[in-house]
Amino acid sequence: MAAHPDPVDRVSTPTPPVVPPVPAGLASRIADRAPRVLVVGDALLDGWLSGPVRRLGRDGPVPVVELVHSHSTCGGAANTAANLAALGATVDLLAVFGDDGESRTLRALLADAGVGTDTCVIELGRTTPVKRRLVAAGQQVARYDVAPEAPPRRSTRSALADALSEVLAGPTRPDAVLVADYGLGVLTAEVRERLVALRDEIPLLVVDGRDPLGWCEARPDVVTPNAGEAAAMLGIAEPLHGRPAWAAAQRGAMVAACGGADVLLTLDVDGVVRLPADPAEPVLRTAAHPTAQSRACGAGDTFTAAYTLALCADLTPEAALAVAQAAADVVVGHEETAVCTTGALTAQLAAADRGGLLSHRDLLAVVEEHRRRGHRLVFTNGCFDVLHRGHVTYLRQARALGDLLVVALNSDDSVSRLKGPERPVNPLPDRAGVVGAIECVDLVTAFSDDTPASLIEMVRPEVYAKGGDYTPEMLPETPIVERLGGQVRVLDYLSDHSTTAIVSRIRATPATEGAR
Repeated sequence: MAAHPDPVDRVSTPTPPVVPPVPAGLASRIADRAPRVLVVGDALLDGWLSGPVRRLGRDGPVPVVELVHSHSTCGGAANTAANLAALGATVDLLAVFGDDGESRTLRALLADAGVGTDTCVIELGRTTPVKRRLVAAGQQVARYDVAPEAPPRRSTRSALADALSEVLAGPTRPDAVLVADYGLGVLTAEVRERLVALRDEIPLLVVDGRDPLGWCEARPDVVTPNAGEAAAMLGIAEPLHGRPAWAAAQRGAMVAACGGADVLLTLDVDGVVRLPADPAEPVLRTAAHPTAQSRACGAGDTFTAAYTLALCADLTPEAALAVAQAAADVVVGHEETAVCTTGALTAQLAAADRGGLLSHRDLLAVVEEHRRRGHRLVFTNGCFDVLHRGHVTYLRQARALGDLLVVALNSDDSVSRLKGPERPVNPLPDRAGVVGAIECVDLVTAFSDDTPASLIEMVRPEVYAKGGDYTPEMLPETPIVERLGGQVRVLDYLSDHSTTAIVSRIRATPATEGAR
């Protein structure tokens, strides 16, 4: 019988701090690095069938789903591989496929995702694992699984181990090996022994497995158990409350049980706690956004894929943790198994890092993602040197004109050319931090020209907004916006609320006080 956790540990160990936001540009940094990753594990097919429910069956008190939509997605190790590819990695999958129709469907999905399957082994007569979910009104009504009746044949196991040796000893060795062990019998003793024998050829080994203890001999760098698996390994009970603090209290025992690896302990709605093997490194956690369990399907695969790639791109483990959580947050926004793209990850990171300056490349990636969702883009620009009430008023009005507000700030040199050599009062990073902290502002970028004309050409906003005593005809940007199919809106202007007026009053104050 499992023992209860020591209540003293739960009280004395503080809840670990949440990892801070990271710059949105890290997503493109990962894509630019384009790591090569080998995924080894249990590939399966996820099936989704959905439709309305209007009645119960006459032959039993069960809801009758009127099927209107049916499609398949990658599942298990295949989903992990698809997520890696979507984030810019070069991916090969080492798995066992059957020779049935489901196998052909899964291989076609992997090919469309850009995942290489030449190293996979096809076993004649084998059934491809499938999980099919029946959904009505966004709620899973039932799930039925199909699985192989027996483990892979001896010849299949040997072929799989030989394929692993060929990849790890080949001319294009992977930057990382990610083991996705769902306990379906593919990762047999032969594969594990071969992995152990070739461990020195693997720069980074990440194990996402139901039984991390079974992989200790391979000396993984990172393991990703959930709370139940961790408690079972340690022979203790999983707590009902205070799980992040409980996880931190088990740090030494967890690291030792997992062969000295860094442990990423997944706690569902409580996020992920990183338990570093190095005692000098702090324990950190992520802040997850609770969602329906049906929306969390495959989120763990996405998290592991993003964390692996972040390490391959030389991000710190702390930054990798933030990136991985952001990627998982993207996919839980979908009804079904999904992948996180570089653009979606950039958008998610930008939303968390308010006030962070986006490069034009990253801005366009975020804009493209929002356009894919059908959002209406509002664009405005200015120096925003000393933020005042007039700025806030018109920014709020601008945001109300669409779904996304982009504010482009003049660079410091540009401000000096426009306003004089004593301006700006505040440098660009400070101005961006203040403007980005306003709730109605979604994204902040900068431009170095005197006008944002070239940036408008790239962004192609539906609405171009300006605050001040202008008319649309007075703005040099108006012809560009209208040519691109957008509209120009001039918003309220509050007199005596300009930065120039504020700076003038500040400069005049000492002289006035001295005269008294």
